[in-house]
Amino acid sequence: MLIIDFCFTSQALGSRGFSVDLIPRESPFSPTYNPSAADSDRLRNAFRRSFSRIDRFKPSTASLSSSSLSSTSRPIQSRIIPSEGEYLMNVSIGTPPVTFLGIVDTGSDLIWTQCKPCTQCFNQNPPLFDPIRSSTYRKIPCESKPCSELLESTCGSANERGDACEYSYSYGDRSFTKGNLASDTLTIGSSTSLPKIIFGCGHENGGTFDESGSGLIGLGGGSLSLVSQLGKSIGGKFSYCLVPLSAEHNVTSKISFGSAGIVSGSGVVSTPLVPKPPNTFYYLTLEAISVGKKRLVYYTNNYNQSKVIAANEGNIIIDSGTTLTFLPVGFHDDLVSALADAIEAERVSDPRGVLSLCFRAESSDQSLASAPIITAHFAGADVVLQPTNTFAKVEDDMFCFTMVPSNDVAIFGNLAQMNFLVGYDLKSKTVSFMPTDCTTI
Repeated sequence: MLIIDFCFTSQALGSRGFSVDLIPRESPFSPTYNPSAADSDRLRNAFRRSFSRIDRFKPSTASLSSSSLSSTSRPIQSRIIPSEGEYLMNVSIGTPPVTFLGIVDTGSDLIWTQCKPCTQCFNQNPPLFDPIRSSTYRKIPCESKPCSELLESTCGSANERGDACEYSYSYGDRSFTKGNLASDTLTIGSSTSLPKIIFGCGHENGGTFDESGSGLIGLGGGSLSLVSQLGKSIGGKFSYCLVPLSAEHNVTSKISFGSAGIVSGSGVVSTPLVPKPPNTFYYLTLEAISVGKKRLVYYTNNYNQSKVIAANEGNIIIDSGTTLTFLPVGFHDDLVSALADAIEAERVSDPRGVLSLCFRAESSDQSLASAPIITAHFAGADVVLQPTNTFAKVEDDMFCFTMVPSNDVAIFGNLAQMNFLVGYDLKSKTVSFMPTDCTTI
């Protein structure tokens, strides 16, 4: 039997950590960038993807058709729709390295990319990864721990020799990926080489994926995510700083790991991470939201639509890939009412019918200075949101509130996180926020 050591050791990184650019899906660095599109159109596209993406946080009941899977395999039911991610990471895989443009996702675990031979693949701009040409590529045996970490796995199908571990993931929108669980060297930037990273080498992939990415880089809390695989070598720490929508298009966001990902200094506030199933998602506890000095206690609605104070821990997910912030319907309505009373401007309806609170701007260059400060009161951490975190200019003469109602799950989205250094410490089980000009990092 083949025995492979899949433990990643700290010698590879030492104490320095590392950082890498995050490429916004709508930026000039993205292969799908359309220079003729207006900023408002790009923003609307991100809003649309938010509503699609929220389905990934719901239990999936979809499965792959029999034509997509071998007769001996069953799909793993996943909760993610990876094509709806907002940020891309340009990395390389294999020896020699082959470019892999992956969707960065704090709401999923498995790292995967499309591989040759592809019996069914979606179009992608970079060349397909060919495992035969990589001297460091290894298939994962069925008896190994990484294979056992999958919810379901299959071994030794008609297309494989021996006991190679095969994975199958299906998504709520009927997208899917299937292939071999493998290990290889992942290279980030020009100098950070990560050996023996476990990933999915996808030979059958389809659905809503597009050519902007070659696969996905999971940064969730599960054992197969990049963060978990790096483990002690990064001390369980990573952080990101997302540039605001108003920044120049040639400015990129940053994500950092290890010592480079530590968030400390004046103005830092921290809130506990709450362990809840599935362990992929990062759950926080939101206690209230204030509009100016008016504090609204956070609550959900029960089936009788009466108010239920949401004192339970882990009532909201923080996610880097969802643009909008989703809140329980009743609480959202109370928040909108408080904002409407506080803002002295002409209220208008969103012509797209997506956002529930919009105001007419007096001129095309009017700022959001008249919008009140909104504070998100997490357990132990008051995160003061600027108007750019909570309102967006969606037309030349209109700005709208970017928190929306949800009947299913609450999500603290990436607009609310922009111009914050957001740090995850999985060892101490905290998430920290520090107001930061992310364009200068």
